[in-house]
Amino acid sequence: MILTVTPNPSLDRTYEVPALERGEVNRADGDRMDPGGKGVNVSRAVAAAGQRTVAVLPLGGAPGALVAQLLGEQGIEVAPVEVEGATRSNIAIAEPDGTLTKINAAGPELTSTEAESLLATVRSASLGASWIACCGSLPRGLAPSWYADLVARAHAAGARIALDTSGPALTAALRERPDVVKPNAEELSEAVGRPLGTVGDAVKAAEELRTLGARAVLASLGADGQLLVDDSGAYFASAPVETVRSNVGAGDASLAGFLIAGGSGPEALASAVAHGAAAVQLPGSVMPTPGDLDLSAVLVTADVPLDRVLTEPAS
Repeated sequence: MILTVTPNPSLDRTYEVPALERGEVNRADGDRMDPGGKGVNVSRAVAAAGQRTVAVLPLGGAPGALVAQLLGEQGIEVAPVEVEGATRSNIAIAEPDGTLTKINAAGPELTSTEAESLLATVRSASLGASWIACCGSLPRGLAPSWYADLVARAHAAGARIALDTSGPALTAALRERPDVVKPNAEELSEAVGRPLGTVGDAVKAAEELRTLGARAVLASLGADGQLLVDDSGAYFASAPVETVRSNVGAGDASLAGFLIAGGSGPEALASAVAHGAAAVQLPGSVMPTPGDLDLSAVLVTADVPLDRVLTEPAS
């Protein structure tokens, strides 16, 4: 079982439009509504793969009730923490060329009692979990050290932690030695305080995060592929993508693929890339099923192309 923790979940609505025209009436060709939040998406991807997952998240108001209902319909067990504020609602506008415009609400402010209840629920729900995936931004009311506290408590209970967050929350949690952290290129650049222009720059940044406490770094480099740096060395993987339809949740699908495949080594990296490549070719935040994956198209190598210039350099 993979348990996910999403401190700031959302109800996400995605509209597909021929082209976004500011100041005009835009008519959607399609729309869908999904439970959102990075940890929620990881749970959705795990469930789509036919594996058991439990989602721990604070929920409040009508949007929160709808998030729980939608998750249940997808076969995901929900361990909710009731909060006074309403769960946030987000909007994404997807264009045919892959351009995505997102409007994310701030979300409710959690009280100290609600924050402690969230930690307690993680502890009680994580019995038997192979991994705990802690994902996303922290809502108002939670200190940057909240993830660090969660990692420390989880490790004390013998659990493995995958962490996907950024900024001060990531920096604070590194001292507790999360088993794997999953930044994208921009988050990796922010964490080390310098721009990343090549794959080699990303490798050096990942190694720096390891010196700060991360046991392994799984870095998403956008269209260029993904990088894994751990005790055994560095690995680079990529896969061709014919058409990018929506990148919402693609990084979360990648993390799910990594954990589903054991959470370490080249095989898990290949699974991560296959899941991410499949996800970007699906509408909205639809998560890939095993039938959507093409592991044979993934190229994994320990001969990392250090001099390759990143398609989207991180600054």
